[in-house]
Amino acid sequence: MTRLIASLFAAAFFLVQGAFAQLETGPLAIDTGDSVHKFTVELANDPEEIRVGLMNRPEMAPNAGMLFDLGEPREATFWMKNTLIPLDMLFLDTDGKIIAIARNAVPGSLRSIGPGVPVKAVLELNGGRSEALGIEPGDVVEHAVFGNLAQ
Repeated sequence: MTRLIASLFAAAFFLVQGAFAQLETGPLAIDTGDSVHKFTVELANDPEEIRVGLMNRPEMAPNAGMLFDLGEPREATFWMKNTLIPLDMLFLDTDGKIIAIARNAVPGSLRSIGPGVPVKAVLELNGGRSEALGIEPGDVVEHAVFGNLAQ
């Protein structure tokens, strides 16, 4: 019985690790007007990737994040179920402009978080990172999803 349980945990570990490794990663920049902050982000753009997001991750590098491309603009709400680290959620329009920021979302919370207006994408960063860098609504996120990433 112990061997079976250990095997199930090992299989789940490798499945979870494999899911993380499958996401496309790439550069992203946030232009605050005063400075440009560079990140490397994972791109979640299919329903399962969007559903899982950053769940069950014990940490994230300081200049890392996840960009959720929702396709056509739509009202979006996120929650922190099974999320182990606090996150800042930046809600973005079709041009990459930040519409709203939910700062330091509480790990494990089931509260719905959203701006109440349609968005093209949501960028998740480590909790507190947007405030530390002076990122505010009106700043612009540059990424291939928005067609505005400088090469």
